[in-house]
Amino acid sequence: MPGEPPATSASKSSGKAKRISIPRVQSSTDTELQSQQSQSGSTPLQPNALYYVSFRSDMDDSSVPPVLRSRLHDLFQQIEKEFAMLCAENMGLQEKIDMLNERLERECYGSGERGLPPGEFTDYPDTKNLSKQKSMGESSAQKIKTSHKLKAQTSKIVSSFKNPTMSCSMQREYAGHRDGVWEVSVGRSGQPIIATASADHTARVWGMDSGRCLLQYIGHNGSVNSVRFHPTRDLALTASGDCSAHVWQAAVNWDVPKRQSSAEDISTVNPDRTTNSLIGINEEQEEPPTLRTPVRELLGHTGVVMAADWLPGAEQIVTVSWDRTANLYDAETGEIIHTLCGHDQELTHVSTHHTQRLCVTSSRDSTFRLWDFREPIHSVSVFQGHTEIVTSAVFTREDKIVSGSDDRSVKVWELRNIRSPLATIRGDSGANRLSVSSSGIVAIPHDNRQIRLFDLSGQRLARLPRTSRQGHRRMVCSVAWAEDGGVCNLFSCGFDRLVLGWSILPVKDA
Repeated sequence: MPGEPPATSASKSSGKAKRISIPRVQSSTDTELQSQQSQSGSTPLQPNALYYVSFRSDMDDSSVPPVLRSRLHDLFQQIEKEFAMLCAENMGLQEKIDMLNERLERECYGSGERGLPPGEFTDYPDTKNLSKQKSMGESSAQKIKTSHKLKAQTSKIVSSFKNPTMSCSMQREYAGHRDGVWEVSVGRSGQPIIATASADHTARVWGMDSGRCLLQYIGHNGSVNSVRFHPTRDLALTASGDCSAHVWQAAVNWDVPKRQSSAEDISTVNPDRTTNSLIGINEEQEEPPTLRTPVRELLGHTGVVMAADWLPGAEQIVTVSWDRTANLYDAETGEIIHTLCGHDQELTHVSTHHTQRLCVTSSRDSTFRLWDFREPIHSVSVFQGHTEIVTSAVFTREDKIVSGSDDRSVKVWELRNIRSPLATIRGDSGANRLSVSSSGIVAIPHDNRQIRLFDLSGQRLARLPRTSRQGHRRMVCSVAWAEDGGVCNLFSCGFDRLVLGWSILPVKDA
C-alpha cells in the first residue's frame, strides 16, 4: 500500500500516540515489512511502533529540554537501525523462499509428476484428496485411472507453458527516486512520457524512450502517493501524506533540460540528497529542473490523501483519504463540491471512468463503491466480495470493473451487477494497483515481486520475467499500460525505487 502505513491511523493509536496530530510519513521499508509479516502469518507491527518519526517531529516543535531531546534522538536512531536490520533479514529469508518456490515450480512443470504450486490452477485435482482416497482403501484400478488423469492434466499445463501466448521483456529502467515508488501513470495520447509518485516526497516526469527524468516536483511535505496526468493539458495531479492534493504544471523540455537557477519556481535539488545516476540507457544525467509551487492546492482532508483523479472533462477532481471520506473538488477554484461518506475504514484508491462521470473508491473495509455523478444528485453502489483490503478498482473499456485485494484475489465485475463477480482470479500474494489495457489484458502487480497478465475471463496469459537482470527486487506497487505502441507498452514500479518499462506482445508479433 502506498504512502503512509496501511495498518495504522492516528485515530486507532493508543497511549502517547493519541496526542499526535501530524501524519506519519513512512518509508517503503516499514510498509513492506508489515506486508511480509501479514502474509507470513506472524503478528504485525503495532501502530505505536511506527510513530517514532511523528514523535520526533512533535519533539522538535515542543519545549523539550535539549539533553532529553538529544537522548531521544539517539534512541530513535537505534530503533531505525533495528528496523533496517530486521527488514534486511526478512528480505534475505524471502529470497531463499522465492528460490525454493521457483525450483519447485520448474520441477512441477518440467516433470509432470509433482503436485501443483499453491495458488495456481486451482481447478485441477488436489493431491491431498488423492492421498485421502488412498488411505480409505482405493482400488489399484482407481489409482491407475486417477494417476493417468492427473498426468494428462499436468501435461496440458506443461504444454501451455512451453507455448506462451505473450512475449514479455524488460526494455527500460528509470532510476533516480530515493525511496519506494507508489504509482506510475502514462501521459495522454501523443505524449511519450510517464509520471511517478514516490515516498521520497517527490513526483517525477520521465521520457519513455530516453529513460531520462525531465521534471521533478517537490511541492509536497509528505509521501507522494499517486500521480495522474490531465487528459488534455500539461498538468499533473498528485496526492500526498501531507493531507493535500496538488495540481502542478507538467510541461517538460524534450531536449533534456539543464539546471535552472533564475526562475522562481525552478531550482536545483538539494545537494545533500544523493542521486542514483543509473538511468534507462546507462548514461550520466544532470539533475532535472525542479518545480516547487503548485498551480492549485486542494485542501480539506484531515488524513493522508491516498489517491486523486480527474473526472471526464477534467472540470472536477476526486480525492480519497484516510479520514474515510472522498472529496469532489472544482478543478478551477479548488473548492469542495461534495464530501462523499459511507466507507467504514480508510480509503486506499480512486479511479474514474474514461468517458462518463463515474468513479470507484476502494477501502480497507473490503468493499469498493461506484459513485455516479451523471445526475444532479449523485448515487452510490456498494460492491462486496473481497474479504480483505481492496487495494484498487478500475474501469475497463467494456464497462466492467476489475478490483484487486490483499485477499490474494482479483475480481471482474459487470458495471450494473453488484451482487457477484463475472470472474475471480486467484493468486498466491496480495494484489496492488492494477491496470487494464484497451484490449482487455489485466496486469496485476503483487506483493511477492511478481507481475502476472490475465484476460477478463480469468485466463492466465503470462508472467513477467523476474531474474537478476529483469524484474523488480521488492514488492511491485503499481502498473500502467501505454496504448501508443512505443518500445514499452507496460510500466511498473515498486519498493526497489525503480520504474521498469516492458514490451508485452502476442507471440506472433514478437
